[in-house]
Amino acid sequence: MKAEAYLFAGVALFFLLTDAAYIWFAREPAGMAALTIAFCMSSVISFFFLINYRRKGRRPEDRKDSDIRERSGIVDFFPPSSGYPVVTALGAAVIAVGIVYGVWVVLIGFGLLWPGVFGLVFQFGNREVR
Repeated sequence: MKAEAYLFAGVALFFLLTDAAYIWFAREPAGMAALTIAFCMSSVISFFFLINYRRKGRRPEDRKDSDIRERSGIVDFFPPSSGYPVVTALGAAVIAVGIVYGVWVVLIGFGLLWPGVFGLVFQFGNREVR
């Protein structure tokens, strides 16, 4: 993950330099805000990769002397099909329509969104972690 940390640090540096030049020459608030946010987001991703590298060390795919079997086994938990994403999307769509038509439709949208998000978060909360 060290390579990824350096990659996103380079992206963050690019956005920082671009932001500084944009602030100096353009002085336009929307562009300054967008470039500042882009710098902050890429810095957070770089920091995440750097911390994971320090905590977990080098991965097998980072070493030239590693074998394929070092990464074999259970990769992760992949959930089966679920209806909660559809409920969440329907709730978000109703909220978007409610912004146009009125507060009462937004409240209905939140009524649909809440069970969808709650279901997504806690659907597999009681499974055993290997």
